[in-house]
Formats: sequence, structure tokens, C-alpha cells
Amino acid sequence: MQIKLSELIPFFNEADPKIENEFQQHSILQKFPRSTFVSMEGDSCNYFPIIKSGIIRVYKISASGQEMTLYRIKRGESCILTISCLLSNNHFPAVASVEEDCEVILIPAKTITDWMSKFALWNEYVYDYLAKVLINVISLLEDITFKRVDIRIAEYLVKAFLSKGKIIKSTHQEIASDLGTAREVVSRILKDFEKQKLLAVKRGQLIIEDFSSLQKKLTYIQ
Repeated sequence: MQIKLSELIPFFNEADPKIENEFQQHSILQKFPRSTFVSMEGDSCNYFPIIKSGIIRVYKISASGQEMTLYRIKRGESCILTISCLLSNNHFPAVASVEEDCEVILIPAKTITDWMSKFALWNEYVYDYLAKVLINVISLLEDITFKRVDIRIAEYLVKAFLSKGKIIKSTHQEIASDLGTAREVVSRILKDFEKQKLLAVKRGQLIIEDFSSLQKKLTYIQ
């Protein structure tokens, strides 16, 4: 391995050197190019993944073909669905695909379960991580169930503006998949926002023209 566990996951900063040694011995580094399907629904879970670089998107597909993003995995993070499958011997219940070229550290399933029995710190890390990400997934389900779509789109745009600037390179379908709704609904609401001069809708991107009013609208419609 070319990276220390503690550098990748600060949780292990004070770990016993034995944990680091075993990590170096048993971990496998693998590269996945953009658009690769890492796991499909029904796949067996044979490895515990930790992202070294890049982004993996985990999502569900409905019977009608509509996608809903559950979460994204970035540097130093793992996949709670994979963890759950490893602990319960079930199959992967979603789809995981690479959004940005990835380097992934893979730990064999048997190795990670052995570590959880052998090292209390690994056991603590796995369950702490499960709890944290599960809270985010529950929050997503609450948003889908209880919030109006226009509120959720306004929130999406505000967050994107704060992290990426006024030009947001997302298609209507990508936004719909992230929010768990239909592309037609997203297009209609974005068109309404455009009529209000909050943004300009371009091919493959959105340009925020009045961020202050967009924020006020978010406050108003809540």
C-alpha cells in the first residue's frame, strides 16, 4: 500500500501499530474509470471498500426506471450497504457507479470481519460509520416524503452555488436522480425559476442569476 490508514481515516490516528501493519498486508488498491459499474443489485459483497480518491454514487432504480441517489462515497469513506451485506451475508441491494475516476482500497470480507473481532477499534469504526451515514439516508427519505419538490430543488441550487459557484453543471436528469423525482418535474420547476429570473437554463448547466432572491424564495416557500 502507498498510504497509511490513519492518513486516509483520521479515526485511526491513535491506533495500535498492529492495525496499521495488517492494513498494509491485506489491502488491495484498485482503479476504476468513470462510468464503471462497481456493484449491481444482487451482487455478492466480497470486499470492504475505502475510497482513496474519486467519487462513487450509490443509487436505487425503480420498476419504471427512475433513479434515486442514496449517497455518494468520497475519499476516506466506505459504503454502508456493502458493510451491511458483509455483516448479514446478503446481496447488494442497489447500484454503485463511478462518477469520477476512483482509486479504491479493497479489504477482503473475511479479513474485515476478523479485524472486527480482533480489534475493538475496527468494530467501533464500522458501527460508528454505519450510524452516521444511516442518519443521512433517513434524512433523505424524510425530504422525499415530506418536502415539496420546489423546496428541495431550491435547496439543491443553493448548496450547489455555495460549493461550485454560479455555473452549475448538472442536467435535469441528474438533479432528478439526486432528488428522487421525475425529470419532467425538475424541468417544469426550473422553468418557473427561470421565468422569475432566478437562473438561466442552458444545455447541461444552470446559471444562477439572482442568488439572494433564490435564498429568500427558499425561506418563503418553507
